[in-house]
Amino acid sequence: MTTSNPVFGKDRPEQRGTSSSPSNDRSRAYERYLLRQFLDAMGSPPFRVTLWDGFSISPKGVAPVATARIHNRPALNQLLRQGDIGFGDAFSSGGISVEGDLVRFLVAALSAPEPRGIAKVVKQMQQRKPRANSQDGSRENIHHHYDIGNDFYRLWLDEEMQYTCAYFPEEGMSIEAAQQAKMDHVCRKLQLRPGDRVVEAGCGWGGLAKHMALNYGASVSSWNVSAEQIRYATERARAEGYSDRVTYVLDDYRNITGEYDVFVSVGMLEHVGRDNYAELGSVIDRCLTQDGRALVHTIGRNRPRLMNAWIEKRIFPGAYPPTLREMMDIFEPHRFSVLDVENLRLHYAQTLAHWLARYDAVRDQVRDQFDEDFARAWQLYLAGSQAVFLAGRLQLFQVLFTRERNNDLPSSREHLYR
Repeated sequence: MTTSNPVFGKDRPEQRGTSSSPSNDRSRAYERYLLRQFLDAMGSPPFRVTLWDGFSISPKGVAPVATARIHNRPALNQLLRQGDIGFGDAFSSGGISVEGDLVRFLVAALSAPEPRGIAKVVKQMQQRKPRANSQDGSRENIHHHYDIGNDFYRLWLDEEMQYTCAYFPEEGMSIEAAQQAKMDHVCRKLQLRPGDRVVEAGCGWGGLAKHMALNYGASVSSWNVSAEQIRYATERARAEGYSDRVTYVLDDYRNITGEYDVFVSVGMLEHVGRDNYAELGSVIDRCLTQDGRALVHTIGRNRPRLMNAWIEKRIFPGAYPPTLREMMDIFEPHRFSVLDVENLRLHYAQTLAHWLARYDAVRDQVRDQFDEDFARAWQLYLAGSQAVFLAGRLQLFQVLFTRERNNDLPSSREHLYR
């Protein structure tokens, strides 16, 4: 079965063939000059770049970690003019390929020094501000990424369809075991108890809500704007007999009502947008009991920076990973007290290594569901995501907090590691 391509749609970049007639020498020399300038601006990275005519630029003094092949002139023009978007689109369409370890290649590219001078100006012009995360905008953004078909995600996620950072406290853990460990780690941080009323903002395919209800005795209300995810979670709860303990609500987090002992959000803050942090804080403030506990698990950064322009345009519209300082706009206005901050960056790199390996194993099925461009785009997305965590450009923050006068607090962290 072939479906429409949700990555490119009508905006798919056109790739024209390169004429087989000899190129003008001056034009070829200029292309090579621009390519050298491009690589020099990256600090002469440790990979080789080869053009369609056989011209090659290799790193000096080191063995290349990989070779990027630019197969035609339109692909080179995309790269030089559009930066990250140009590379992503050209890779997806086959105009650029990478021979060798794709993740190592991308780590090398991400480790380039910050551009200066005209290169910095060009880079800034290529940035994309995240699309709006109003209630209508959020639904559209989430639909673009999550509603492309449960069958697609089921191909390469774990059995519980966990699409957030796993937790690997022991060597050699499977992705299934690590995702279970992540859910337990979150529940222990929140000190979940039988009878706790939990509200979850952004429930994915419902796995954490199920885990909290069946393993910790909680009553859970989970809110999400992805129709595909809510349908899957609701049908599963009915089929497996826990719909009396978990309610999945197809609605925006801003509309959460009721009073709860626990607020939890795993992997949603990236979709909220900085302009909405104060409103999220107000939602938590109005629904959390006086001695309630709360946790936000999110991709983040060490300093403010926009999402990769290609990912924002093609894969994850509206995404913005916050710094810890930016996250304080959620907590400070309502005098929430931060109890614990943990960074699971390398756990996410390991999670993505599992996802990429599983994805590569079913890539032909992905191509059959969509097309080759989509399959290549998601390979780049998963490999690039692993690379960006390995390069330290992204972090994974878990922030535990409560109200400032809550004195019912553990005296140590022993409960986290039982």
